[in-house]
Amino acid sequence: MGVARLLAKGWVLVCLYAGAHALAFGLGTATPALSMLQIVVCVLLFAAMGLLFIGGYGASAGAVGSTILSRLRPRHLTPGFNELVFMVFVLASFLVQVSYAPDLLGTPVGDALEGAIGFAVPGQRAVTDILSACTVDGGRILASAFAWFLALIFLASALSRIRLSAGLLRLERKERPEALGPAMHTLVLGIAAVIGIQFLYVGTGYTLLDCTGLTGLQGQVLTGIGPLMLSYLIVAALTSLLALSPEAKQ
Repeated sequence: MGVARLLAKGWVLVCLYAGAHALAFGLGTATPALSMLQIVVCVLLFAAMGLLFIGGYGASAGAVGSTILSRLRPRHLTPGFNELVFMVFVLASFLVQVSYAPDLLGTPVGDALEGAIGFAVPGQRAVTDILSACTVDGGRILASAFAWFLALIFLASALSRIRLSAGLLRLERKERPEALGPAMHTLVLGIAAVIGIQFLYVGTGYTLLDCTGLTGLQGQVLTGIGPLMLSYLIVAALTSLLALSPEAKQ
């Protein structure tokens, strides 16, 4: 997958996820219809703004005289198996955040999940320490643990098919060369994955937020889809790296 498409998918996902949380909050206000209209307008504007810049970069990767529509194929719009699983997991993470996490707080299942993920993921321990110090939970720690649980499942599932994905990526690169080149494309994804691991898995990014930030909309987005987006980025980086090897043809 090209950098432009990866950025576009990530930007749209963040806008929709943040908008969904804002809508869930807006439905509880005194004027839900007005709140929903304002949120929808903001989501569309932010999504369009990001896609405008990303589309400009993506257009630069095409051949001279070609357009984005001329290079667009139906298979580019059809999600693969990894993308379908990813979307289901994002929806599950959102539902747990807004509906089920508060009810499962303090239950044996919830405590077991928090303990297991806290043992395996340093970033989860950072979230727990910050929210505990703020004396604010409300199921947020459990929701974060569930997001990491889904992220680890997605990572293991995608890695089991990474050789096939790498082979498909090699074929795609022959048809649509990357603007940065395969090696530089892989390097960019690798650097982004390493930064993401440091900020989310290690937990450095969580420590940059205070109680208000971690419990607000940005914290909900970060803990809800941050782990899943990191897993997707790691898979993309490893797939691109493996596609550089001639063994990916096999």
